Amino acid sequence: MDNEKKIGAAIAAVMSYIQTEEEAVCAASMAAAPAAYAPAPAAPMKLWAVSGRQAMMQMRNLMQMKAFR
Repeated sequence: MDNEKKIGAAIAAVMSYIQTEEEAVCAASMAAAPAAYAPAPAAPMKLWAVSGRQAMMQMRNLMQMKAFR
């Protein structure tokens, strides 16, 4: 009977320790989460750059289709 109480107490202590460690890890990850997953500010879209890349892609596409000889 005394042995069962000791085993029960040991199991309860281990489970309490595991739960405390899990809570600490969860709290640490929640504290770091907003900084890690904060969305970056969107850069303004540069229309001239987009237009230039589109023109280059169109020219490459025409060359791949062998429209130029």
